[in-house]
Amino acid sequence: MTSIKDAVALVTGGSRGLGRALVDELYARGAAKVYATARNPRTVTHPDAVPLALEVTDPASVEAAAAQAQDVTILINNAGVSLGATSFLEAPVDDVRREFEINFYGPLLVTRAFVPVVERNGGGHLLNVHSVLSWLGVAGSYSATKAALWSQSNSLRLELRSRGIGVTGLHVGYIDTDMTSNIDAPKSTPGDIAALALDGIEAGAYEVLADDVTRGVKAGLSGDLAALYPQLAG
Repeated sequence: MTSIKDAVALVTGGSRGLGRALVDELYARGAAKVYATARNPRTVTHPDAVPLALEVTDPASVEAAAAQAQDVTILINNAGVSLGATSFLEAPVDDVRREFEINFYGPLLVTRAFVPVVERNGGGHLLNVHSVLSWLGVAGSYSATKAALWSQSNSLRLELRSRGIGVTGLHVGYIDTDMTSNIDAPKSTPGDIAALALDGIEAGAYEVLADDVTRGVKAGLSGDLAALYPQLAG
C-alpha cells in the first residue's frame, strides 16, 4: 500500500479533464508535490501544481521530464487520445498508429524512465488509466490500445513487485471530459473517478472498476461473447 500524504506524484495529461481532477485530489489528500505534465506547460492552471513539459511519444522529452522530477514516488499515466479510428477496415492506418503511440507506447516510455526514479526514492506506485474498452472491442483501435495497455500493466505488476512498486489499473466508462463531449450517455464526474483511483492506490488494489458499466463488462468476460456483443446473437 502507498500513502499519498507527503508523497510526490506525477500526472501525465495533468492540465484538464481527469488529469486535472487527479492533481486536485492528490493535493486534497496531502501530497507534498504534484507534477502536472502537458505538451504546453502553460495550460497547467492548478495553483500548486508544478507544470512540466512532456510529449509522451518523444523519448527525449520523456527523459528530460524524468531528469527534472527526480523526487517522484507515484506515477500516473493518464495522457491519452481518441482519434475516432473506429473501423479497422476504413480508418487511416496513420491514425491507428498514432493512437498506439500515445496510448500504449507513451505510458511505456514514461514508465521506463520513471521506474528507476521511484525505486531510488524507496518504492511507490504506478497507476495506468485504462478503460472499460480494454475489454470491449467496439471502438476500433482505441479499444485495441487500451487492451494492450491493460496487458502491459499486468506484466509490469509482476516485473515491478520485487522493486517495491505497486501497479493499479483504472477501468472506467464515460467520464465528463472534452473527449466525451459529443457523446450522449451517462457519464461519471472526473472528481469522483479521481477519488476512486487514489483509493485504489492507497489500498494497493490491482484494479479499480469505477462504475457499474465497467463492473458488468468485466464480469461478462467469463461468459459467452454474444452477451457482450448483442449483434452476434442469433
